[in-house]
Amino acid sequence: MTATETLKERVSVAVTVSGRDPLEARGLLATVLTWGRMVKFSHSVFALPFAVSGAVLAAVGHGITRAQVLWIVAAMVFARNAAMGFNRLADHDLDARNPRTSGRELPAGRLSRTAVGWFTFCLAALFVVSAFALNRTCGLLSPLALGIVFGYSYTKRFTWASHLFLGLSLAIAPVGGWLAVRGSFSLVPWLLALAVLAWVAGFDVIYACQDVEFDRRSGLHSIPERFGIERALGLARGFHAATIAAMAGVGIAARLHPVYWLGVAVITFLLVFEHRLVRSDELSRLSVAFLNMNAVIGVVYLAAILAAVLLPSAAGS
Repeated sequence: MTATETLKERVSVAVTVSGRDPLEARGLLATVLTWGRMVKFSHSVFALPFAVSGAVLAAVGHGITRAQVLWIVAAMVFARNAAMGFNRLADHDLDARNPRTSGRELPAGRLSRTAVGWFTFCLAALFVVSAFALNRTCGLLSPLALGIVFGYSYTKRFTWASHLFLGLSLAIAPVGGWLAVRGSFSLVPWLLALAVLAWVAGFDVIYACQDVEFDRRSGLHSIPERFGIERALGLARGFHAATIAAMAGVGIAARLHPVYWLGVAVITFLLVFEHRLVRSDELSRLSVAFLNMNAVIGVVYLAAILAAVLLPSAAGS
């Protein structure tokens, strides 16, 4: 039994006990799951840990409130899902023509463009509200952030560097987390942003290898389409080497506890393993490399940051 089937079964039992109509509850659950699949809600683990990491680093010697943490998480959820909604609208026709993506909710007709449009608009508005709730600087910069995350969706139509624009979209997260606490810029969040940009660009290059033929037929641009899969994988390795270098820069600039370097070592191992899973003549394990390895990396990094910040205090108590 899959996780979705298990969840449906538990909901059915719960509503039966409560006296509610099981068919009504199942319909509601199906709707929630459909929207969750549309925005790939589970992929929030890519950006959210880095936003929280930026906030944790900013809180050192400065402090952070529970309200700030809640607004940071809310802002990230709103911005990320608004960006996904916009991306699905922008790529609707392309997704319908690509066999790999034709089953997505919009091209498959499970959701309408009008519904997704309102969904995107409402979440974007809520993001701006959340940003202003944090501080004036975040609020004023929120339209720029939306412009970046929305604009990415069109970059593959005119440049093979679209992977870097996607990286930039997620690199906003740690800078935003820092600004939410401090209200001003510093070197540390920019180094972390560079790490995120290179990390995302690297795994997006790998992911794009499966769409090379479709991209060429459709006039879309990507590094694999421009340079070939073999060279693209080499560039992805270069991006990920830059990720580790930038993470090292964070550790040095922030003078983090040695446990941080253990986290960086684990991430290095995961990235090396990811690249060993994928070869130019063997892309069948690409989804494993993309989802499993990269989902773990964000969580590992946040754990390393938390440990590096909390351990010195524990040692001194």
